[in-house]
Amino acid sequence: MNLISPACRDALQHWLDSLKALSGRSENTLNAYRGDVTEFLSFMTLHHSERQGLAALERITVSDMRAWMADQRNSDVGARSLARKLSAVKTFYRWLAEREGFEPTAVLSTRAPKFTKKLPRPLAEDAAREMIETVELQSSSDWVAARDVAVVTLLYGCGLRISEALSLTGSDAPLPDTLRISGKGDKERIVPVLPAARSAVDRYLRLCPHPQSSGAALFRGARGGPLNPGIIQAVVAKARMQLGLPATATPHAMRHSFATHLLSAGGDLRAIQELLGHASLSTTQTYTAVDTARLMDVYNRTHPKA
Repeated sequence: MNLISPACRDALQHWLDSLKALSGRSENTLNAYRGDVTEFLSFMTLHHSERQGLAALERITVSDMRAWMADQRNSDVGARSLARKLSAVKTFYRWLAEREGFEPTAVLSTRAPKFTKKLPRPLAEDAAREMIETVELQSSSDWVAARDVAVVTLLYGCGLRISEALSLTGSDAPLPDTLRISGKGDKERIVPVLPAARSAVDRYLRLCPHPQSSGAALFRGARGGPLNPGIIQAVVAKARMQLGLPATATPHAMRHSFATHLLSAGGDLRAIQELLGHASLSTTQTYTAVDTARLMDVYNRTHPKA
């Protein structure tokens, strides 16, 4: 932050505070925005050989923006990452222009690089079931095996993010018919709990040697503290290697599988959006592309005229 003037630093903090208060952005998102905009402002300081106050930021030109974009590309920043950084800078500038009363056209007119959006990589239905079964074989301790199965079952059976599953506390047990989940940006949603998920958590609770309390984490590590997500990621990695699945078969892929399999079974897109906690329907619509791609693959492999 030494390269940034106090005025710019204060403006950046005020912007982040307003995003948190008005939009409910998550800490991870705010930290990413802070890093992206700080990096941009630092570049402009070096580019102009002087710290950029607010007045200097008002004078940023199209040429300055091109220089920043070129510097990012020369630093091997991918198109997707550069588009994200530019989006953060534009959002900051739009807010700053409204606050300071200047014209931000040079920044806002900068075009993001084109990139192909990556589609979610779900597992096939049988592979998802095999993943849960194989996860159970990764530990010689019955309670640890039951814990890992319970977590992965929640990811696939309820479409939870791993952070959401590990944020459950003793007050959530035994699992009710529905869970109130606080997701990204503190957005709340109601998620039905399948009997299989409830049964998996019940079995874990029966075997867990650590006493449960309402305020403590539901899922515990070996020493009784909150379970680290890296443990589940490592267990799933071992299971996928045994099953011969690709590196995309991660804990988050179980959530993708939940959505894709619901859609394949005729699930309503709006309902799936609510279950996943997506703020925008366009995010959920990526699963329709996955389903179409899979349908075309089956068609090309099996149609008599293919």
